[in-house]
Amino acid sequence: MDPYDLRDPLAGAPQPGYPPQDPFAQDPGYPPARAQGQPAAPPQHHPGHPGQQWPDPNGPINAPDEWSPWRRRNPYDAPSAPPPAAPAAYEPGTDFQRPPSEPIPLPAWAQGTQAQIPTRGTPWTPHGRESDEWDEPEQPAPPKKKREPYLDNVKFLLIALVVSGHSLRDTVGSDDINRAAYIFIHAFHMPLFVIISGYLSRSFWDSKAKVNKLVDTILVPYVVVEFGYALLRFALGGKWTLTITDPAWLNWYLVALLLWRLTTPVWKRMRYPLVVAIAVYLFSGFSQLEQDFSMDRFFGLMPFFVLGMVLKPEHFEFLKRTWVKILGAALLAVWAGLAIVLAPRLKLAPFYFRFSYHDLNMTWWYGMGFRLAFLAGVLALCFAVLALIPRGETWFSDLGTRTLYCYLLHGIPVLIAKDLGLLKLPWLNGPLGTLTIVASAFVFAIILCLPITRTLFKWLLEPRFTWLYRKPAPAVAVPDDQKPEVQR
Repeated sequence: MDPYDLRDPLAGAPQPGYPPQDPFAQDPGYPPARAQGQPAAPPQHHPGHPGQQWPDPNGPINAPDEWSPWRRRNPYDAPSAPPPAAPAAYEPGTDFQRPPSEPIPLPAWAQGTQAQIPTRGTPWTPHGRESDEWDEPEQPAPPKKKREPYLDNVKFLLIALVVSGHSLRDTVGSDDINRAAYIFIHAFHMPLFVIISGYLSRSFWDSKAKVNKLVDTILVPYVVVEFGYALLRFALGGKWTLTITDPAWLNWYLVALLLWRLTTPVWKRMRYPLVVAIAVYLFSGFSQLEQDFSMDRFFGLMPFFVLGMVLKPEHFEFLKRTWVKILGAALLAVWAGLAIVLAPRLKLAPFYFRFSYHDLNMTWWYGMGFRLAFLAGVLALCFAVLALIPRGETWFSDLGTRTLYCYLLHGIPVLIAKDLGLLKLPWLNGPLGTLTIVASAFVFAIILCLPITRTLFKWLLEPRFTWLYRKPAPAVAVPDDQKPEVQR
């Protein structure tokens, strides 16, 4: 190490053609260093100039005008003015000469690079900075993940079929076409809805904001809708009845969804969750479950929710193949023909996924076999529908983001139409009546999924009780020496 190398270690290596600056060049009369190839001259002193003194390492290091080799330059203590540039060549009469040599090595604790020094808008220089205000380095905003329109398309078409099924219910006993349409829809629309709900609940417990939705978008809407339907029935001439434990009509889905999501961590811990869910589904048929808290449908539709949890994006990619789409279209066409032919003899009870073997007048062994076969057929129909739904952006993709409002509000016009006898008109029996009811249901679904509907009813159906939840505690970094040792 050359003790005469006085370059600032923070300034980096000297650039070609640009001589390093001399921190001792305080006298403007200092001549430059020796020229290349000229012999070194002994140091000379000006009259009255005591010569350069090596600072005392034991002296005060915080003096404003003293320099110490043991003190690293503090980037936050910028000098008021940069020191003069170093002379470019040697001339006689200089106090000292500085031959080119290697920079002074720093101790390990002081080693660093220029990139480690905090910077503001302008680059860092070894002489200081332009302003005392330091700006935090700007972090690039994470790219916003684009919403996938495929699932929104699926949800809108399913919620439109839910409205269609509820509107057709009062006409299934008067015409075989209406009954066939009702059976065709009920074979897959709610099971597929539950599959999508399970798929979207895979990472539900990974986010505190999503956990809060158990109250904001399930419990609160459930209570509001229960009171709303009780008031509506009373206004239409019925008796005042309100039972929170027994969901009213379509409100069963909110309670079942709450219970399914509460059990999500249990299913995620299992090795074979779908096998266990199917076993529970089969054995639940031995019990005549009550409708309290939707326990009957909770077990009856459980395999579909767990199947949605185990599905992965690549499984949906498989449905994009052409031969899968052709097979799905053929399967739905066959099911439509069977529904028309068998509608007069088919019972509606199995399509509700809530009755026991005893309620269906089945022996236990026949009932278990029927449930397995029925489950396989319904799953085939669900995947056939998924294969045919468009994957790109459509005119109804945005509507699929607000299906909750359609589900909770569509019961009001349906109940009013039933009470007024609008669904009992004779001309609604037959193919024309079926098409009219389904088309009207789709129009109502569109209206209830519009942004204006959410604006009007968000305060009631989707409140945000931020005051109800505790704020997460900030993460505290634990030093390595205080971390517990892991026993292996």
